[in-house]
Amino acid sequence: MANDCILLVAVSLISACQQAYFAKLVGYARKKYKVVPPAITGTPEFERILRAQLNSVEFHTVFLVVLWTAGWFFNEVIASILGLVYIFSRHKYFHGYAESAKARVPAFNLGVSMLSILLGMSFLGLVNCVADHYFDVDVMKHISKLF
Repeated sequence: MANDCILLVAVSLISACQQAYFAKLVGYARKKYKVVPPAITGTPEFERILRAQLNSVEFHTVFLVVLWTAGWFFNEVIASILGLVYIFSRHKYFHGYAESAKARVPAFNLGVSMLSILLGMSFLGLVNCVADHYFDVDVMKHISKLF
């Protein structure tokens, strides 16, 4: 069973490492801009870095849920690839936001797109699973015949 989700585990661990890295960068920013915990306000540069990290944390649970649901019920390889693109978009988002508020927007849009696709895959995969399990109808098989 563990081998059935190895890619999802790998992407999840990479994402967790990224979250730890972002938290570390906030710590460095606290020292650089002399913002002593528990303060969360300071220079605009510090506040952008903190906000980038907090926003990444806010989206992390959504990412993990749709990554695993899409991977488990739809396709692990596709979900994992989209997960890696999402992680890349978060990297660009964080560093863009640290530079300027406007610089974060393209990466934010890419990340939201990846989450939306993963959510759609999750929904389709779950509907197919429920239909197959309870009604003996393989929706994905019928959809694949259309193409």
